Amino acid sequence: MINTDFRLWTEAFADNGFMTKRQEFDVEAFGASGENVSPALRWENPPAGTKSFALTVYDPDAPTGSGFWHWVVANIPADVRELQEGAGSADGRLLPADAIQVRNDYGTVGFGGAAPPKGDKAHRYIFQIHALGVERLPLPEDATNAVARFMIHLNQISSAVYTGLYAID
Repeated sequence: MINTDFRLWTEAFADNGFMTKRQEFDVEAFGASGENVSPALRWENPPAGTKSFALTVYDPDAPTGSGFWHWVVANIPADVRELQEGAGSADGRLLPADAIQVRNDYGTVGFGGAAPPKGDKAHRYIFQIHALGVERLPLPEDATNAVARFMIHLNQISSAVYTGLYAID
């Protein structure tokens, strides 16, 4: 059963609105020079039976043939309802205890900001909070984001999404 009250949001940008330079990746090879800071995120009204959360950020418009995964966090405790700005730093020091980040498609751990090809149309960055029916996903320390996402979807009760847009002129 889908819980339509389950909701995810940020005050950093409007839903389906443009993200800021703070959420842009910072690597010359990608033509990006942002601050690479994950936005503060909040959620409310998870469904009954939620035992933990996971968070994913995905760009379906990336020219890879399969999109691009910018952030995957698992094992967020069930009593947590927010991640503060910068929680996606590589050291994870601002994440809740026991939460883990796996490598994103840039090959780094943590939040990898937006970096669509220069001049391309605005890309969609889908932030999705997943309510899970297990307290912890049994992920090895070196799990790929594909394995983490498989385990997330295998244990998902419900999810909520919030979309940011980004383009580099």
